[in-house]
Amino acid sequence: MSNLKYKKILLKISGEALLGSQQFGIDPEPVEKICKEIKKAYNLGVQIAVVVGGGNIFRGMNNSKKLGMDQASGDYVGMLATVMNAIALQSELRKIGVSCRVQSAINMEKIAEPYIRFKAIRHLEKGRVVIFAAGTGNPFFTTDTAAALRAAEIGADAMLMAKNGVDGIYSDDPKINKNAIKYDKISYDDIIVKGLKVMDLTSCALCKQNNIPICVFDFNLEDSIIKILNNENIGTIVTE
Repeated sequence: MSNLKYKKILLKISGEALLGSQQFGIDPEPVEKICKEIKKAYNLGVQIAVVVGGGNIFRGMNNSKKLGMDQASGDYVGMLATVMNAIALQSELRKIGVSCRVQSAINMEKIAEPYIRFKAIRHLEKGRVVIFAAGTGNPFFTTDTAAALRAAEIGADAMLMAKNGVDGIYSDDPKINKNAIKYDKISYDDIIVKGLKVMDLTSCALCKQNNIPICVFDFNLEDSIIKILNNENIGTIVTE
């Protein structure tokens, strides 16, 4: 534990990571894989909090426009989608022997604890994984911003952003532009100034304000979290 680079992390997982080979919903295979990777870090004694998106169930503004909903209503539906994903992750984690709790920013006492900062910190101190659901509880904010906010609130040493099939931050979309340049390290300001769309700019600004390093990496790489904790050079590190 003393040799690890980070002792407390906030892991941000996109909802799309739970899709697997499906077009919609939750595929058990990636859920199982994600939870096994979390358990590896958990077994080292690292305090782990998780924020999961909801894009595999409801895609925010795109869906709300099609349904004739205003953005606020669409965002609330997206928050409910993150709760479903959080419960799926919790079930799998418990199945493989990882103690965990789901805390929701929208009160749902039957299925999740309400988000209480000091209670979340206490869970982490007791060796439980905490999954934060329902974003910030407010419309017009992404789950990236929710992740940065929770990372600041719990005093995380770093925010790890798991990407699906992209191994870091590039100058352009590497899936479209083969000449895109990968950054091993980049500053918060460069992401904002260059308009890189790897994350919500509000989340980047929040991490800068609270001096929280961001590691963007490909979750498909086996032992990716362990390698980051052991200070191996994978993905892209965002710092001052």
